[in-house]
Formats: sequence, C-alpha cells, structure tokens
Amino acid sequence: MAHKAGFVNIIGNPNVGKSTLMNAFIGEKLSIITSKAQTTRHRILGIVNGDDFQVILSDTPGIIKPAYELQESMMDFVKSAFEDADILIYMVEIGEKELKNEAFFNKITNAEIPILLLLNKIDESNQEQLEEQVQFWAQKVPNAEIYPISALKNFNVREVFDRIVELLPESPAFYPKDQLTDKPERFFVNEAIREKILLHYKKEIPYSVEIETEEFIEDEDIIRIRSVIMVERDSQKGIIIGHKGSALKRVGVEARKELEKFFGKKIHIELYVKINKNWRSNERQLKRFGYNN
Repeated sequence: MAHKAGFVNIIGNPNVGKSTLMNAFIGEKLSIITSKAQTTRHRILGIVNGDDFQVILSDTPGIIKPAYELQESMMDFVKSAFEDADILIYMVEIGEKELKNEAFFNKITNAEIPILLLLNKIDESNQEQLEEQVQFWAQKVPNAEIYPISALKNFNVREVFDRIVELLPESPAFYPKDQLTDKPERFFVNEAIREKILLHYKKEIPYSVEIETEEFIEDEDIIRIRSVIMVERDSQKGIIIGHKGSALKRVGVEARKELEKFFGKKIHIELYVKINKNWRSNERQLKRFGYNN
C-alpha cells in the first residue's frame, strides 16, 4: 500500500476549540487550552503516524484584527498555514457567522485543496439550531465538507481524522516516525507556565507576559528547569509575584505537575520575574521569542 503524508492546517476565530481538536487528534496535550482568547501565539505542529500515513497537524493563533506588533506576527503564522496546507480545516462554533478577516475567508472559499469545515461545540446546541447552522455554512462555504463535532467530548473526531487520512496525498513521511512535534522541550515548558498565568491572572497581565526557559537540564530521573517570566511594567511584576510570592508559587507548583505528566519525569522548576519594557511592540524582542521569523 502506498504511503501518504501531508500538512493539515487548522484555522478559525479565537476560542473555537482548535487546540482542543489538535490535542484530541494527537492524544497528547501539545497545545495549551484556556477559555481566554489568543491562547495560541505560535504555529504548533503535531504529528500523528500510522503504518502507511503521516498527518502533520498545525494549530495556528485565532484570527484577529492585529492591534500591535505581536499580533501582526501571530497573523503571519496564520498566513503561512495557507501556503503549505494539503488539507485545510476551517473550524467554527455554533452561532458563529463570519471569520474576523475577509481576506482569509476569501482564501478559504477559493481554495483548490480539500476544505473540512468543522462545526464545533454541538453539545451546546439543539437539533434545530444544528440543522440551521449546517445549512448556513453549506451556502457560505460551498467548497467545504461539513462535519458537526464536539472536540471536547470527542464526538465525530475519529470520523474527521479518518477522512483526513483518506484525503492525504501519496508521499513519504516528512518527519521521523517517532517524532511528535517540531518544537523543542523548552517551548513546552514556556507554554505550560504561560497557560497557568492565563488561568490565574486577569485583564492585561496574561497578554503582557512572555516566558524564556534559560535552563533545561535532564538527568536520568529528574529535569531541572529555570525559567524567567517577562512582563512589560513594574506593577505587573508585583502582581505576578503576589503577596509574599504566593501567586508565583502557585504558578510554579501547577506548571511542575503539568510538566511531570508531559515528560513522565520528576521536575524541579525555579521561576523568576523580570521587566522587559514593551517587548510586544519591539521587533528585536519578538524575533528573540520566536515571532517574526
């Protein structure tokens, strides 16, 4: 039997459940998931291998109208997802009516590659609403195959994945068969810490934060990690640390538990907070953190 392989890129507005879907396909938590918009900042590849196929999934940031340099860079990751896709997944949720960027939407409706439109969160709707939504999207994106799913409840996820494998072009594998992602270990450390900050801090704080892991030392039975949480202002540093360091300690404890599950090893983690003024609007800093590449 011929081997198949291809890039399957997932796009959509913020909060439609792209990361939940990707993790459901892979069976591992590669993309961080929170209820806040703009949780995903990078384009993250997740690789699923079978005997005769390799699916390279790509989770991109939610589509927004950029307000500053970092968001411009995030939208560049979305643009790149159109360029190398063999199959495009356009994910919407029940009740949604449009994509937040008309140019991207035109690219979807004029695409010559297979488009799978996934109508997510159907566990939050009824039959009548679901039928109305399927009809609405069938008219709006006539070139798409429509699948109602619940990524969270794993409903119809397997069926969509089987269809992806059917649609893959014949090709040798792009990555070694034991590889799960294109990102290094430090990336997942940074993301685990950032996820806990998104969950526990309000307002602007989570969006003003970037993580840099300065040390990742792996021994046989333990990984020692030292990471720096960058904030833009002095006042944010105080909020991140909290009263007598309590808030920072909670982030460290929760990130450690998450990373022990991910790496399957004991973790020792040290967290520090530094001020890096206006890094979100500084091209040099964005490049350093893996944006603007």
